[in-house]
Amino acid sequence: MADFTFGRLTFQALDKERLPLYVEWMRDPEVTRNLGVPMVPFSLTDEENWLENEFKRPIDERTMIISIQDAGTAGLKLIGNGGFHAIDHKEQSAEIGLFIADKSEWNKGYGTEAVQALIWHGFYHLNLHRIWLRVHAPNKGGIRAYEKAGMKHEGTLREAHYQEGKFVDVHIMSILRPEWDLVQKKEG
Repeated sequence: MADFTFGRLTFQALDKERLPLYVEWMRDPEVTRNLGVPMVPFSLTDEENWLENEFKRPIDERTMIISIQDAGTAGLKLIGNGGFHAIDHKEQSAEIGLFIADKSEWNKGYGTEAVQALIWHGFYHLNLHRIWLRVHAPNKGGIRAYEKAGMKHEGTLREAHYQEGKFVDVHIMSILRPEWDLVQKKEG
């Protein structure tokens, strides 16, 4: 898949060069709090194994890195990743997942923009009809970003995730292609 740009964000294929930064992010409980990953130490080997498994997935389901223009250089700055999981081509449906891991870039609208970019990519490049995700109830910032991107609350899996010593609800949110097209028409 070719790189693509959406707004301020550039999406590119994963590469091994970035793994040390991923390890740093995955060791930060504040970054991983809402990812649903086990709260255990991550090593470079863990991330290498994760990347090896990513390369075994269908190309349209591989995680992509998310970067922004680096103000200090002429290059790009990696801030997170995102992509599609469990694409069902018959039903034209897929789940998205993403995270903005660079804490210095939090609360700048990149999460909303990343969701919008993935929705756009899913509808216009992958020919999806429905895009959905799971979000932990305590992740208020994520929920706001998904709502701003046009996603709607579909339902709640009650106390479906164990986080920081307690069970929390998991919300299912989605957007359909006609809903996205309508939003784009109003904004365009």
